[in-house]
Amino acid sequence: MNDRGSVKTPVAAAAPTVRAARSPRESVDAPGRRTARGAARRTGGWTPWLYLAPALVVLGGLLVYPIYQLGLISLFQYTQAQVSGGEPATFEGFGNYAALFGDPQFWQVLLATVLFAAACVVSTLAVGCALAVLLARVRAVPRLALMLAALGAWATPAVTGSTVWLFLFDPDFGPVNRMLGLGDHSWTYGRISAFFLVLLEVVWCSFPFVMVTVYAGIRAVPGEVLEAASLDGASQWRIWRSVLAPMLRPILVVVTIQSVIWDFKVFTQIYVMTGGGGIAGQNLVLNVYAYQQAFASSQYGLGSAIGIVTLLILLAVTLVYLRLLRRQGEEL
Repeated sequence: MNDRGSVKTPVAAAAPTVRAARSPRESVDAPGRRTARGAARRTGGWTPWLYLAPALVVLGGLLVYPIYQLGLISLFQYTQAQVSGGEPATFEGFGNYAALFGDPQFWQVLLATVLFAAACVVSTLAVGCALAVLLARVRAVPRLALMLAALGAWATPAVTGSTVWLFLFDPDFGPVNRMLGLGDHSWTYGRISAFFLVLLEVVWCSFPFVMVTVYAGIRAVPGEVLEAASLDGASQWRIWRSVLAPMLRPILVVVTIQSVIWDFKVFTQIYVMTGGGGIAGQNLVLNVYAYQQAFASSQYGLGSAIGIVTLLILLAVTLVYLRLLRRQGEEL
């Protein structure tokens, strides 16, 4: 008898601990279903790779194998004598890398490349994002005109665009000097002015990608969000910084990484506009420096080593950037 005067029978006391007995069929089927689900997951895990297999084979032939050959050549003494078959290739291990890292010019060129690429990336993102916001605010006809002009710049080959910009800033016949009253000032003579001229051309041919991509992301943002921010009295800069930029962060990640890769390996604009690297090599970047070492000096092993170093730098920058974003809780 308990405290309240009721008798607790043995059956009643044991009732809460009694579980419904499973039928033999249920006890057999439950593990079977789990096994079937696990097999289905394992089978389904390979399905995406089967669809991606053709593209991976093409990428392997067009990307992986050339990188392998580049790395292989960088380990040998490979000059014009070896190319013509007059002498056998000599294995040097990391000798080309030791010679490269021991060359003071390499570190000067690397520093110039990093600073120039950073300036190009920041300028391209600033111009592209600003014009994307402008596209979202103007009417249909100005929007169409701006889109066509931007896509025309994007579709222009790098050699053609570089030649046009050289003519615009030509000291004798260029209209820019006449408009600014600079006389016969040569933009490609000084190191800073030459880099600045190339930067303008790089931004001109690169901002359309950023503009179109960011504009597509802005159009996907609900209009109520932007309207609410405007009603709260937020300026356009505040709307971009506090509303649009956080919502467009995945898109900005893509365009930033693409811009870093493109601008870090600029070759055509520098080579055409500065005549192969400027006076006494003052406007050299890594790709032009590699070209000079490999083809002008016939040091193909050393040029390949520069290519491998450039590849590793770009991979490191991309991985560090993605890691920082993951630490901030971004889904990539």
